[in-house]
Amino acid sequence: MWQSKNEHAVHSPFVFGLVTRCFYDSKSKPEYAVLKQFRKALRNNHKTIEVTDFGAGSRVFNSNQRKISAIAQNAGITQKRAELLLRMARYFAAENILEIGTSLGLATSALGLGNPKAKITTLEGCPQTAAVAQQNFSDFGLPHIELRVGEFETFLKPQNHVLPTRFDLVYFDGNHSKQATLQYFDWLLPTAHNDSVWIFDDIHWSADMEEAWQVIKNHSQVTVSIDTFAWGIVFFRREQPKEHFVIRV
Repeated sequence: MWQSKNEHAVHSPFVFGLVTRCFYDSKSKPEYAVLKQFRKALRNNHKTIEVTDFGAGSRVFNSNQRKISAIAQNAGITQKRAELLLRMARYFAAENILEIGTSLGLATSALGLGNPKAKITTLEGCPQTAAVAQQNFSDFGLPHIELRVGEFETFLKPQNHVLPTRFDLVYFDGNHSKQATLQYFDWLLPTAHNDSVWIFDDIHWSADMEEAWQVIKNHSQVTVSIDTFAWGIVFFRREQPKEHFVIRV
């Protein structure tokens, strides 16, 4: 059963600070308007593209021929979650960020606006989707985002040596299957450090993803885990006792 808690039930100073100063920060930010403009540009783009899908597939679309506006409307990160992602990138001052699954770049833009000084690497399997995202990164002045196109394993396998060896923040939104999620987790573990934050999208998307989330949060190197329902967030802070939190965002 879904048990929701708020900040009053949190006794960890680290998590309490994150919840009160980041999760529940209700102050408006000028970057939110840019996020809305980015989204509006995509929703107004009625061009049809051929989507190459290497992941768990779509519950919304029956065809790989899809309008950009429809993808932005139905499959992209919500405005509320994009704003939270922006705040998290800023709160943790993440300088080296990895995103698995660019799609049209809505979440990527949130990460980029959250910390304009960060080096952001984002991976996308579909060339035509990536081209749309890349054009928008250029149009909205986000030159610090490096978009790499190809199957994720090409970049994520440690032996390929094509990614940085250390990430402050990783956003997993590329393949909503248990096997792939756990494989990416294992491949990227060597890049995690004591202050890294990893965010897994759609942990309750399927029974498969529920199982993956259970494995991840119980992993010996994970100390703090937070279930926001939409996301599973994990930390590797060795000074923290192992604790799991359920927090409504």
